[in-house]
Amino acid sequence: MLRRLVTTSTTCTRKTTRNAIRRLTLSRTPSWAATGRRVLPDQTKTPDIRLETVVILGSLAKGSEDQVKSLVDANVVTYIFNAFLMDDEPKFTEACLRCICTILQFPFSDYSVVFSDAAIIRKLIKTIEESISNSICAMSILSYSCRTIAHQNTLWEEGIGFILANLLNTELDDLSIATLKCFARVCQDNPMISAALEETEYNGKTMPEMLDSMRGGDRPTSMRLAASKCITCLYRAGALGVNDSKVMFGALPTLVRLCQNDQKWEHRVEAAEILAVLIEDDAELQSLASISNHLLQTLAEFVNYPAHPLGEYGGTYGEHRSKEMKQAAFKVFASLGANDEEIRKRIIETDNLIDHIVLGLKDPSPKVQLAAVRCLHSLSRSVQQLRTTFQDHSVWKPLMTLLEGASDEILSVTSSTLCNLLLEFSPSKEPILESGAIELFCSLTKRDDHSLRLNGIWALMNMAFQAEQKIKSQILSTLGTDQIFNLLSDSHINILMKTLGLLRNLLSTKPHIDYIMNLCGGDIIQAVMMILEGDNLPEVKEQALCILANIADGDIAKDYIMRNNEILKKIQEYMTNCNAKLQAAAIFCVSNLVWKEDSGAADRQAKLKEMGIFKLLQQLITTSDSLLFDKVKTALTQFSDS
Repeated sequence: MLRRLVTTSTTCTRKTTRNAIRRLTLSRTPSWAATGRRVLPDQTKTPDIRLETVVILGSLAKGSEDQVKSLVDANVVTYIFNAFLMDDEPKFTEACLRCICTILQFPFSDYSVVFSDAAIIRKLIKTIEESISNSICAMSILSYSCRTIAHQNTLWEEGIGFILANLLNTELDDLSIATLKCFARVCQDNPMISAALEETEYNGKTMPEMLDSMRGGDRPTSMRLAASKCITCLYRAGALGVNDSKVMFGALPTLVRLCQNDQKWEHRVEAAEILAVLIEDDAELQSLASISNHLLQTLAEFVNYPAHPLGEYGGTYGEHRSKEMKQAAFKVFASLGANDEEIRKRIIETDNLIDHIVLGLKDPSPKVQLAAVRCLHSLSRSVQQLRTTFQDHSVWKPLMTLLEGASDEILSVTSSTLCNLLLEFSPSKEPILESGAIELFCSLTKRDDHSLRLNGIWALMNMAFQAEQKIKSQILSTLGTDQIFNLLSDSHINILMKTLGLLRNLLSTKPHIDYIMNLCGGDIIQAVMMILEGDNLPEVKEQALCILANIADGDIAKDYIMRNNEILKKIQEYMTNCNAKLQAAAIFCVSNLVWKEDSGAADRQAKLKEMGIFKLLQQLITTSDSLLFDKVKTALTQFSDS
């Protein structure tokens, strides 16, 4: 009877289906997501049912976060895109775009679907010409999903540059904002596309000129932010210079202005985060920003923003807002303090900021933790702050705690900060060592992430500098010679250089040199030979020769060189190298070997004379290089009959 009733009238069928779907939507979201997956690919369903299905999915996407997760878990976006490719009916196309656009706003969405098929990109671009609604949705979808250089290049090949120029000329604010967001994604960290966009003209105006006009005070705040972000992306990609008025006197003051407390909190957060990126690498921009519109005090307001304000924004939402503002402020402080000691001092003196940063390290939100530790990393470049503020607040303690179970990203920045705290003049060095830092940083040298390996060996190098013998011994025994060889073979030159730096620091002061060489002298000599014989840069080989010079300064350690004819011949070879620094380092080795005040000097001098090294020094004394001349002269004066 029910089946007969449903089929008697098309109108009745549509209404009954629609009502059933709506009830299912409200009561069983996962089941509805599965139903949508079955309905959309089914070409036997009527256009109205398929349209209604997408509309209901779009309504569901505007519901709770759990509802959207159900849609994402069911891979609904893929099914909608497949239907979108097969059906050109205008209303259906618009419904698909609206639904997809809504889902992709959530960070847990699968953005890769958009670029999984070139046909999707082509049809999205085609729909831009069909209506304003489609244009806004298509540009938003592209901006959400464009995440890699490959994505950017794909869009560029499909003519996105002309489309961006065309749409930026519209007087429709929503479309302009969507276009600006897509513009930023397309050129972000892409020098080639950024340079091309910078040169693009439309109606007699270049793209940067168009962007600059869109960040003016008469425009909506969202547009001003988006335009400033585009200028920031062009600048960071090298398409605009730091002294370009659109950067220094356009985007920068606009972003500082939009951080002020007369703006909505979400706009203030976005402005601060864009500003942090804009000024991150340039001291001049950092200096200008620090004195612009009371920025430091404004950021202090961010940090002090209450987690539970009274009124409509209390509770969980208020806490979320507080975290977002703290995170944004820490990012800007980190960028501001990257280079200038005076700016760092002013930051530290801003409303007990260090207390807020330390609290940020303990925040349950990984994003707040990361922003806080980046801020500390920037401030830790200050010798004065390491000796005062960092010590007074025992900053090393929460940093060490933060390393336990941290993500690689947090681990990388935290370990970088601790590297600074392990410098010889830092009062925090000793308590960090006592807390098990050697084992921790030795373990980092074995990680797959090269930045973690670098931080691990860098920290060990700092620990070993002017350290007690027991610390050096512990570093060497914990790291092991096998791992030292692994690090000396690392493909990243910075890791190689820091490993050589560690060996230099371990092999300093005569008693320590003899002790370390007695432990593993053969392995160290082998490692040095590996560097000197390998295809390494001059600065790398110079470090290896300096290690030999340190070994030659020991009392007993000298024998490891004197008994090894291969290493002596290698030193002799580098005495005539075309690189003056390598020559100087090799001659320094000779000086230490033949130092006449050391026991057994006469025998060592005789052997080096027999090898022709003394004669070679006599020939080199005619050099015009002042540094090399001094080294040669010092070495010659050590020979007893010179």
